[in-house]
Amino acid sequence: MQDLEFLNTLEAIIDGRIESGDAASYTAKLAAGAPQLPAKKLGEEGVEVALAGVAEDADRLTGESADLLYHLLVLLRVRSVRLADVVAELERRHSES
Repeated sequence: MQDLEFLNTLEAIIDGRIESGDAASYTAKLAAGAPQLPAKKLGEEGVEVALAGVAEDADRLTGESADLLYHLLVLLRVRSVRLADVVAELERRHSES
C-alpha cells in the first residue's frame, strides 16, 4: 500500500494501540500523557522536519516527515479529531479560494 489511503490505515492502528493500553506500546505511552506529551513530540518533529528541509537530504526529510505525520495523528486522536475532519477543512478552504 503506497498511497495516501495508508494514512487511514495508520489512524486505525493508532486507535487500536491507544485503546489497548498496552504498556509496551509507544503509541499508548504517548496517549497516556495526552495532550501534552504528543503535542511536545509533534513540536519536536516539526522542528526536525524544518531543519531537514534546509540542511539534510531527501531521505532524511522523508523520514522526519513520516515521524511528523505519525505524531500529528496521535495528537489528533487524543483530542478526538479525525483525519477526515482535517481533510474536510482543507477542502472547505480550497473551495473558498
